[in-house]
Amino acid sequence: MHHETVHVPLDGRAYDIHVGEGLLTQAGAFVAPLLRRKRVAVVTDEKVGALHLEALRAGLAADGIEMVALSLPPGEGTKGWPQFERCVEWLLSQKVERNDVVIAFGGGVIGDLVGFAAAVLRRGVRFVQIPTSLLAQVDSSVGGKTGINAPQGKNLVGAFHQPSLVLADTGLLGSLTARDLLAGYGEVVKYGLLGDASFFEWLEGHGPALAAGDMQARIKAVKRSVEMKAEIVVRDETEQGDRALLNLGHTFCHALEAATGYSDRLLHGEGVAIGCALAFELSSRMGLCSQEDPSRVRAHLSAMGMKVDLKDIDGDLPDAEGLLDLMGQDKKVMDGKLNFVLAKGIGSAFVTSEVDPALVKNVLTDALEQR
Repeated sequence: MHHETVHVPLDGRAYDIHVGEGLLTQAGAFVAPLLRRKRVAVVTDEKVGALHLEALRAGLAADGIEMVALSLPPGEGTKGWPQFERCVEWLLSQKVERNDVVIAFGGGVIGDLVGFAAAVLRRGVRFVQIPTSLLAQVDSSVGGKTGINAPQGKNLVGAFHQPSLVLADTGLLGSLTARDLLAGYGEVVKYGLLGDASFFEWLEGHGPALAAGDMQARIKAVKRSVEMKAEIVVRDETEQGDRALLNLGHTFCHALEAATGYSDRLLHGEGVAIGCALAFELSSRMGLCSQEDPSRVRAHLSAMGMKVDLKDIDGDLPDAEGLLDLMGQDKKVMDGKLNFVLAKGIGSAFVTSEVDPALVKNVLTDALEQR
């Protein structure tokens, strides 16, 4: 079966990301070389488990690997202390040892939580990411950022812990709702916008086919996305510099997520897409890129049937001042200065803290007035 491989050459912790359709059925063949004993502990959520857990069990059994599994409740609410404690206690009760492997099987919530559990269990056990959503396949499963949310905010407790293997089975994307697929696509578009204009151009041509189910387009989009993410992570694993480029659209996004209570009113990938459009608008007003660039970004998001503007978010939002305050709560604030990823054009983003808050406020005010 044809699949693509992206190698992440981190010194002493290198791993492969495999992208393709039907990888779940071959899971055993990929995982077996990592194992000292033919047994793995899998953590998933109830939604993913109901759809795909038996297929994973069969894929592992094909190589004689026995599987024990825990299913956590689905949703962002799972990514906190109570379910984290449950997960760690369960792994200990299953007698997971230092040389065993834990499998995170689900979307970003499961990947982040289980990766963090693996990072702290016995001071670190290896884990495998099998991401089941487009968002997780192109973003959260790669690069080793793991963690949970605290009452004070998102992702405030965590660790850098790289996976030993990532299996992105693009066949699993078929069970996503159209909305979830497009939310994940928001992160795909981000990669083109931040560092590869020709990839963005390819997406303009092939995005609709990808959304409609074209498997080759899905494989190519996931592969190129993880390739770009892997390159950036290798340059800057712990986000001292370049890795911050991956936050294109996220300063706006995090404020909008907080404003909507991290609820289904706005999915993370939808916030990223709107955030990218706003970041390009801000860049254009600062004279960094042409006025055509934000229009082109928004035209593509519109053509994909995605949320593009603040007016696409249901319900009330705070005023511009309120949104600006929420931006200031973000953990990417350094020495009290907002960190933005801005763009000199499509495919050429850069990180700066030299942004006038008054200008950001104007952009938000205008965006809110269109509601």
